[in-house]
Amino acid sequence: MSPLPDLSRRRLLSRDQALPVRLPWLQSEQAFIDACTRCGDCIDACPNDLIKKGRGGFVEVSFSNNECTFCKACVEVCTVDMFTDFEQSPWPYYAQISESCLTYSQVVCQSCKDACDPRAITIKPVIGRIATPSIDVNSCTSCGACISVCPSDAIAIQTKLPNSSDGNSQ
Repeated sequence: MSPLPDLSRRRLLSRDQALPVRLPWLQSEQAFIDACTRCGDCIDACPNDLIKKGRGGFVEVSFSNNECTFCKACVEVCTVDMFTDFEQSPWPYYAQISESCLTYSQVVCQSCKDACDPRAITIKPVIGRIATPSIDVNSCTSCGACISVCPSDAIAIQTKLPNSSDGNSQ
């Protein structure tokens, strides 16, 4: 029997909790849980100080103060084989904007759009009201640049992909 808790079974009992954002280029959540030694080398290697200890001592990525530049330092320092190659998308995640966004209260803001290098966030003018941002999930790299600059903490990384066929989310 493994000394590590089987978090996938535990998660069945707490379905309302989203998975934490893990390191980029992981093969899967289960591969990470099975292989991670919780040594903390990736925490020390991250130049943007994004990686923190989370539940059970497993690392999580927090975008509250900075963004991921995909420098690969966390992957390169890791001695465990649990990553895909760098040609693949770093994360199967996307950013989502909640209704606590200032624009839903008719306050002009485009901090998220200004911070988004891949230009996945657009704000289109609307007659008679303040325009709200929209995220093209196909262009979103989940770098988190939009999260730390949002004055109302309205943006979060979703760890499950949307079911919509058009690939757009608000």
